[in-house]
Amino acid sequence: MGDGRWRTAGSALMRVVVVWAVSTLTMLALAGILPDFQLQSDDGDSITKIAFTAAWGAGAFGLLSALVWPVLVRALLIVPALVLGMLVFFLNGSLLLVALRLIPDGRGAANPETAVVVAAVMSAVASATSTALAVRDDNAYRRRLSRLADRRRRRSGADSGRSGPPGTVFIQLDGVGHDVLARAAESRLMPTVANWLADEGGHRLTPWRTDWSSQTGASQLGILHGSNHDVPAFRWYEKETGDVMVSSRPASAIELQRRAIARTRDGGLLTLDGASRGNLFSGGADQLALVLSMAARLGKGRHSRAGYFAYFSDPANAVRTALSFVAEVCREIGQSTRARIRKDTPRIKRGGLYPFIRAFATVVERDVVVAAVIGDMFAGRTAVYADLVAYDEVAHHSGPHSRDAEKVLARLDRSLALIVKVAEHTPRTYRIVLLSDHGQSPGETFAGAYGLTLKNLVRAGCGLPVPRRAQRTRSGSEARDAVRIALHRPVEEGEVEHRAKPSDPVVLASGNLGLISFPDIEGRASREQLDRSRPALLATLANHPGIGFLLVRSERHGSVVLGRGGTEVPVSELKDGEGPLAPFGPGAAAAVRRTDTFPHVADIMVNSMHDGATGCVHAFEEQIGSHGGLGGEQSRPFLLWSADLSAPVAEGTELVGAEQVHEVLRRWLRECSGPQIPLAPPGVVGGAEEAGGTVRTAG
Repeated sequence: MGDGRWRTAGSALMRVVVVWAVSTLTMLALAGILPDFQLQSDDGDSITKIAFTAAWGAGAFGLLSALVWPVLVRALLIVPALVLGMLVFFLNGSLLLVALRLIPDGRGAANPETAVVVAAVMSAVASATSTALAVRDDNAYRRRLSRLADRRRRRSGADSGRSGPPGTVFIQLDGVGHDVLARAAESRLMPTVANWLADEGGHRLTPWRTDWSSQTGASQLGILHGSNHDVPAFRWYEKETGDVMVSSRPASAIELQRRAIARTRDGGLLTLDGASRGNLFSGGADQLALVLSMAARLGKGRHSRAGYFAYFSDPANAVRTALSFVAEVCREIGQSTRARIRKDTPRIKRGGLYPFIRAFATVVERDVVVAAVIGDMFAGRTAVYADLVAYDEVAHHSGPHSRDAEKVLARLDRSLALIVKVAEHTPRTYRIVLLSDHGQSPGETFAGAYGLTLKNLVRAGCGLPVPRRAQRTRSGSEARDAVRIALHRPVEEGEVEHRAKPSDPVVLASGNLGLISFPDIEGRASREQLDRSRPALLATLANHPGIGFLLVRSERHGSVVLGRGGTEVPVSELKDGEGPLAPFGPGAAAAVRRTDTFPHVADIMVNSMHDGATGCVHAFEEQIGSHGGLGGEQSRPFLLWSADLSAPVAEGTELVGAEQVHEVLRRWLRECSGPQIPLAPPGVVGGAEEAGGTVRTAG
């Protein structure tokens, strides 16, 4: 045992010496290349003296990086993740300047710009050298992972070995549809997924069907908290408060989480020793990183960045991610430029801040979340749920079937491969479940196809002013003509003529789902009220070629679905494959009926057209890959699970809705770990106390 420890210590010391030597050589090379970086006095020094100076500077920089960098990152936890990613180069350069000042006789000097470059190169080289040494010595690599696992087990008081019940890691590939994943596996674009599916005893893949609101806010809330009731879209207007709820806003996310917990009386899927990473909602987990709903809570925001700190506290990680961030920005600029030169269609603008937003989603968020998941696995946590948003972000702007999006899938597969490799060294075995919250449907935007936005079409149909450009479009002209005709129609017996100027409608978009609300009408507006106050609006919308159907309440027939040519079907009589819902496939009728019961359903719900032959829809936002409504692959995400878990649903039946997915995942947690009790008293787990809810066990 003693000899083994001495060999381990000697091996570790040797790696430190090698990394130091390589860093010294790197510093010498940079001093020879960069004119503003010197390692000698003005009078010149011998080669030996210069080498000693470089060794001293490299050692000081390495020591400062190990000791000071974690303190700097923790102090900057109040800084948003994107901003810290941009500050990495500046902070690292500052540490190098300090290290140079520690060299005796002032022989080291560099201007600030050069210091940033030198620090970045040295950190990258040191990281690559350390990683190469660990990979080359596989036994050392395994021992390092094992020691890390043992240390975490001792902290938690867990038993050693891998004999306990398995844990579960849920990885959500945001926006990846079932068919997209299946094609990526078949073509070996995602070899890790392909290997899972090729192994008959490995994993199983099945699609599931989203609710009408096929977007992350509704799906993830249902998956993590068991209820997405009254979430009609990604954004919607609430008349009683005058607020617009947006799923991606921290204040809205915490309110949606509170409502779900109050409805289910359950803290969430992850209340029992769980971790939530990169999600909109906590799922009741105590361990959080980049969780949006927690960002709105005083005192919890810093805690929710624990994984963020753990990742960036390693300067090598920070520099590697920062370099990848810059590379991704350049990649996006190059790809968008090529798309413009080739005149690809459909195409949207991808300038402004988008290259940086994309780089954050595809690099920073991915790296931090994957590192946090690996840490959770070493800690032996029972359940981990992590969201990787990279594909969804790129597919919105480049298209879900584009080469740009495919490259992102390949990089995500490498992250999965890393997690699988790490699982071989964790203190407990892990089952890995892969799933998505929705897919994406391609298609030209509504504005690109028809020359005006949904908002301008609605305003034209209401007789309100619209921009001249919208007035000159065919749709805008037809809407204005319809208004003129409608305003001169005779008033029917018993109908009260209404000529007061209506208020501006609130028009919101969630992919190819539009929501129209009228603040001047109390409660949910009826068809009859709208026909009196805005007589041309419903016909204008229902007959537009870019719109598939409308949902509106009728005083006479209850809620109805309106389609082209005056088609009107009561919601209670809706059938799949018939009437206005015919192009939208199975489950459309049930999805519309469910949404119709929501308290905050919009006065008019608008779903774009869907071309069954191409799968295309028209987003009411600037997206050529969209989701949020019905039509195409957006409503068909996937679930990929380990074959030793029970089937999600009985053979011949379909998995429908995020709430049902929640029940499946909860069942799988029971199968993995057996009946559990909460780790904290009911009412204090994962924020459940704030919602007034109690926490039930996994059983």
